Amino acid sequence: MKKVLLIGVNAKYIHSNPAIYSLHAYTRMQMAEGWEEYLQLAEYTINQNMETILADIYGRKPDVAAFSCYIWNWNMIQELIVELPKVLPDIKIWLGGPEVSFHGEKLLQQYPGVQGIMIGEGEKTFAELFLHYQTGTPSLSSIKGLLLPQGYTGDRTLTDINEVPFFYDNLEKFKNRIIYYESQRGCPFRCAYCLSSIDKQVRIRDLDTVKKHLQFFLDNRVDQVKFIDRTFNCNAKYALAVWSYLQEHDNGVTNFHFEIAADLLTEEQLSVMEKMRPGLIQLEIGVQSTNEKTLHVINRYMSLAHLSEMVAKIKGFGNIHQHLDLIAGLPYEDYESFGHSFDDVYAMKPEQLQLGFLKVLKGSPIEEHTQEYGIVYQEKPPYEVLGTNWLSYAEILKLKGVEEMVELYYNSLQFVHSIPVLEKCFTSSFAMYEALADYYKRKGYFVQTPARSYRYQVLLEFMDEVDVTKHDLFAECLTFDLYLRENLKSRPDFMKDMSEKQAVKDFYRQEAERHTYLKDYESYNGVQLAKMTHMECFSYEVWGTGIKLEKPVYLLFDYKHRNPLTYDAQFFVIEENIYE
Repeated sequence: MKKVLLIGVNAKYIHSNPAIYSLHAYTRMQMAEGWEEYLQLAEYTINQNMETILADIYGRKPDVAAFSCYIWNWNMIQELIVELPKVLPDIKIWLGGPEVSFHGEKLLQQYPGVQGIMIGEGEKTFAELFLHYQTGTPSLSSIKGLLLPQGYTGDRTLTDINEVPFFYDNLEKFKNRIIYYESQRGCPFRCAYCLSSIDKQVRIRDLDTVKKHLQFFLDNRVDQVKFIDRTFNCNAKYALAVWSYLQEHDNGVTNFHFEIAADLLTEEQLSVMEKMRPGLIQLEIGVQSTNEKTLHVINRYMSLAHLSEMVAKIKGFGNIHQHLDLIAGLPYEDYESFGHSFDDVYAMKPEQLQLGFLKVLKGSPIEEHTQEYGIVYQEKPPYEVLGTNWLSYAEILKLKGVEEMVELYYNSLQFVHSIPVLEKCFTSSFAMYEALADYYKRKGYFVQTPARSYRYQVLLEFMDEVDVTKHDLFAECLTFDLYLRENLKSRPDFMKDMSEKQAVKDFYRQEAERHTYLKDYESYNGVQLAKMTHMECFSYEVWGTGIKLEKPVYLLFDYKHRNPLTYDAQFFVIEENIYE
């Protein structure tokens, strides 16, 4: 009997590799009794030392090592498949996954120690491969879906997803990790940059089975389930049924993540979403560009006006986190055009705006047109764009700076009241982030990124360069944003001195008796309340219009009660003379 080891190398510890778990579960379902010990799993991360992974694999003494290969782990796996035969001379190495499913002939020539590559969906292919190593049959040449040094054995028919078993029977090994769930395979769209465009046949798991699986996650109160379906709502009736089930069976804890096409949403689906608990679901929406010519050549067909309307409706519900994506480096999108796309998507005000860069994936349709579009890209993973006929490398570097500013000052959700004030000083949102990136570069902050707490001070200094007349307003906006997130132990220099405010002391003394605002703090005295919450005096309406107030007001920040989407503290507006 041969010991076979399925190996996943993840980007982070919190990730897992659903592919190897699926192959493992399907093969165990097919194998004879008593063979369980001969099929094992091993997971590592790219942050580990290669020698550490090599030593662990060596210690397991597998006869066969099968690697799951992706864009994020291919560099590490290439090192391992070179060194592994040196310490285990008789080992048989197999590869599978999207990173090796195309141009495999070159890989087999480059790495003669590799026995072959599993092409496409792997459950049935791997089960037969495992059987081959235990019994000698079937022969390798008769197993469909294998690329061998002698040639390709032929395509295998697509797997019925209902035949793929549920592999989360033991959640202990997924503790503190994201749960990935596959309810459908394939994608109806043909986006030129995506490998899912190759398999257009969508196969959906039986709805009753999906509900059973979802209830398992709900009963076990897992933190997050991330659906890996490429376009979850491509079947409107199915999506409605799943979302309705989650809304009706919500456990108050679990979050479900979906990648969707927002322009396909229906009024029925929106009606269900509106009733959901804040944080029950989150949505990832790939916009990629708003340049119509760009969208046409990459086979993205959508009504941007309708998409914007749907995003606005969902945002109006106030209960769903939306994550919108843009891709820089697409055909016909120059620097100016990308700025327009950025402004269009930014105006939708998603909770997260992902500014990504084109990756020329092996086997993707856009790979065939790199010469036509003048696309040059990195030789090694992640194969990221370095330039196109429309976008220079210098401009890509500028966009990298914009990307970092968006991450620090928008996606962090830590400056939600300060940034809108700053935006009014610029002709566009993109221009603001562009100027902020230039400021970071000039000050050397890209080399030594400021600590989180100091980023507020940096933003104030930048604002002073832009319009020093707004210094007081902006300082108060930053103060508001800071105290929304945390009860600071020490105050930044730009904040007013609050240590001698008698009104604050009087408020807490009387609040401890009356509990007008802090209704579930009955057992605490005024001194304790002052430590657990915070009061701050403001001269501007920083939480709304930013106008100068007729007289200062106090805000009371309650950190026991927070917004489930933004984690902002609850706050109350209190006039200074409230207890007179």
